Amino acid sequence: MPKLSRRSFIALTGSTAATTACPAFAAVSHAPTFDYVLKGGRIFDGTGAAEAAGDIGIRGDSIVAIGSIDAGQARQVLDVRGLCVAPGFIDIHTHSDGEILRYGDDESRIFQGVTTEVTGNCGYSAAPYVDAESAQLRRDLAAAGVTQTWTDVGSYFRLLQSNHCATNQVMLLGQGTLRQTIAGLENRPLSPAELQQAVRGLETALDQGAAGMSSGLEYTPGRYTPTDELLALARVLQRRGKLYASHIRNEESGLLEAIDEALRIGRETGVRVQVSHLKAAGKANWPKQDAAIAALERARAAGVDVLADVYPYTAYSTGLTVFLSDATQEGGFGPMLTRFADPAERARIRAALDPRIANDPGAYELIVISATVAANQSEVVGRDLATIARDRRVEPAEALLQLLEEARSEVSFVGHGMSEENVVRVLTHPMLMVSSDGYAMAPRGDALLSRPHPRSYGAFARVLAHYVREERKLDLATAVHKMSGMPAAQLRLDDRGTLAKGKRADVVVFDAATVKDVSGFAEPHKLSTGFAHVLVNGVPVIRDQRATGARPGRVLS
Repeated sequence: MPKLSRRSFIALTGSTAATTACPAFAAVSHAPTFDYVLKGGRIFDGTGAAEAAGDIGIRGDSIVAIGSIDAGQARQVLDVRGLCVAPGFIDIHTHSDGEILRYGDDESRIFQGVTTEVTGNCGYSAAPYVDAESAQLRRDLAAAGVTQTWTDVGSYFRLLQSNHCATNQVMLLGQGTLRQTIAGLENRPLSPAELQQAVRGLETALDQGAAGMSSGLEYTPGRYTPTDELLALARVLQRRGKLYASHIRNEESGLLEAIDEALRIGRETGVRVQVSHLKAAGKANWPKQDAAIAALERARAAGVDVLADVYPYTAYSTGLTVFLSDATQEGGFGPMLTRFADPAERARIRAALDPRIANDPGAYELIVISATVAANQSEVVGRDLATIARDRRVEPAEALLQLLEEARSEVSFVGHGMSEENVVRVLTHPMLMVSSDGYAMAPRGDALLSRPHPRSYGAFARVLAHYVREERKLDLATAVHKMSGMPAAQLRLDDRGTLAKGKRADVVVFDAATVKDVSGFAEPHKLSTGFAHVLVNGVPVIRDQRATGARPGRVLS
């Protein structure tokens, strides 16, 4: 796909920034004392405008001057000559809900320039937490080494603030988590009274600071949710000016129909829609990518406020339960285990596996186990299901069930399912912003027992290194916009996402010639390189390419 001109990009994303020079640049004659001056950088302001040379003055948590600044006015000067200075990157799609409590230094994120994370995606969020109906969340948190001590969005935010994090945290309420507190994992529509309970629960979460709501319609209990329920919740979001982000029902053979559902919700309610990690997974579905993008274009042209995000890899990652039928998963792991124990039912479950693997024996070779909570399964991490099945002398479908059974359904995998051409097509489109779909972690301790998708460590660095510098699919100003100003506007974070006087001092300084995503599928636990300094709310979390240990992040709502 040919590279879009900056004029086309700005026209489609709504940026009104000049493309030649930033009008905010002016000589500073009577500037106040600065805590930091970033001196002599190549400034990319996050609007999509071309770079401009200049200095940035920071006092407290804010940018107070941009222009030509006398270094003598600064308490500390960071010499950034030859380096790129950009707004801190905003990862609009992450799953750090529990992990950020374990990895508060957030090294996997800050070393790729991320200063703000949005959690609560794909229908799952850390709150609300109701013990009787939240066994799955409890296991997820325990697997992350976190003990649950909160009940709602407000108490979760208070815990984040007391624990302190290196990065800012934004949270979406998970529709699946909310529904589970009301109806468990039952495969049925909510009653009118239950739907009103869900509406009240959403209102409460928004009152407590949630930035919107996400759905995970490929997962339980999101997959049990009829569109009418989503419409009712979306009307609340629209009235409150909040975001609806959706992991749509199907990203494979039913991709276009699933996108149509998300667009219908936007069209009928007026809610702002974010299609999560847009992709066409499975080789047979790769030709659908153009039609998916065209559907988004048509909807936006017709007035639907829709955008999407993408991570820059040809592999996705999720849990093995995604291949099980609705009936198999109903009720959660306990009933599922009972079904597994019945030989006749087990045979039916194998026969009802998702068609994307049931009808394609070669698909099992593309499913690589990334993590498991079962102590006796350490040997399967990093190996594909076809190989595991041969070692166990069973069919791949049976191996899949065995792994889920042994690990109480807590098995994750990396699936190699997309084409590079489609990744480029989506990544370079003006309606798409960059995300990771990853989470907070660090290259040490228990994390090393897993082999996660490298996106947690490398997504934003990969865009800069591979797609900007090496492949030249994006220019630097556009890439920075997709990682800062664009997600800030989508989230209505008015004080972040661009470099301008009065904005919060979330700032990243990197070397465009050396920035690199070092993590890979074989060795994912490696920090990205090339980031000289990263400041969050005016405090360096990386200085001279080293983590400072500071945790100045805030809860944003």
